[in-house]
Amino acid sequence: MWAIIGTWRMSYEAIQNVSKKLKNNEIGADEAAVLAIAEIEDFPYFKSVGYGGLPNEEMVVELDAAFMNGNDYSFGAVMAIKDYKNPIKVAYELSKQYTNCVLVGEGAEKFAHKNGFERKNMLSDRAIIHYKKRVKEMETELKPYIGHDTVGMCVLDNNQKIVSATSTSGLFMKKSGRVGDSAIIGSGFYADSEVGACTATGLGEDLMKGCISYEVVSLMRQGKTVQESCEIALNKLNDKLLEKAKKVGDLSIVAIDKNGNFGCATNIDNFSFVYASDKEEAKVYLVEKENNKTTFKLASQEWLDDYLKTRMAKLEL
Repeated sequence: MWAIIGTWRMSYEAIQNVSKKLKNNEIGADEAAVLAIAEIEDFPYFKSVGYGGLPNEEMVVELDAAFMNGNDYSFGAVMAIKDYKNPIKVAYELSKQYTNCVLVGEGAEKFAHKNGFERKNMLSDRAIIHYKKRVKEMETELKPYIGHDTVGMCVLDNNQKIVSATSTSGLFMKKSGRVGDSAIIGSGFYADSEVGACTATGLGEDLMKGCISYEVVSLMRQGKTVQESCEIALNKLNDKLLEKAKKVGDLSIVAIDKNGNFGCATNIDNFSFVYASDKEEAKVYLVEKENNKTTFKLASQEWLDDYLKTRMAKLEL
């Protein structure tokens, strides 16, 4: 029995590729998560992850990534790392450390260099065009783009091991050094092989306020189904923020339980995720929110084709 779930349509091809290896027992949960996310990091047309990720207000690409092993709770994370090709691989290597497993900025870069990770200028030509267009649009003041396209993965392998992993370039036009939820354990990701795993995508500042990924796993531990856990946790956070702060950003989560069942919840209308298991091949699901209930349907081939066309379209200033 195995299963894998990933946020957004951008997970599709990567999950297709690792699913074949999970099926044949060629790889376990660790490698599946890292390989899948690294493939997404390397694709230059996804403007929120890895190479091609959109820069901060100083036109510098700062990346966050994390990995958690649900067998022993070990985890690793990098935050605001610059000019290294695959931050998820660095985070995974850090998860093997008992201490010093979360490194930021220059410290993360020193660790990556010492351990032989590949350096690369992560600012793509397309990202530069996006940046310059945004500067023109704003003219006087640079403000962050409030969107959420973090890639997050939860993987269950045939040995019943569960892991969770994330990677993101964070908010477009963010302040230098800004860190969201993606690399924060319990918020952007959490895994417990005896229960399940969850990963989040959205406005990190709001997701962190509910320790959302830990909350979902905790609800599963109490006996709630994975879908119930996702909806209860997300609706509670959404409603509390509206009550106390009078506003709330985008919040979306996906999760799996120890039996490979999946769940999702969102407070937006255009969320998507990808799921595959020993029972079904990789499929993209479109998610809708109505009256605090989450519904989802399979994406059409037309929708899938249009997704890549719009992202790979030629950009001009």
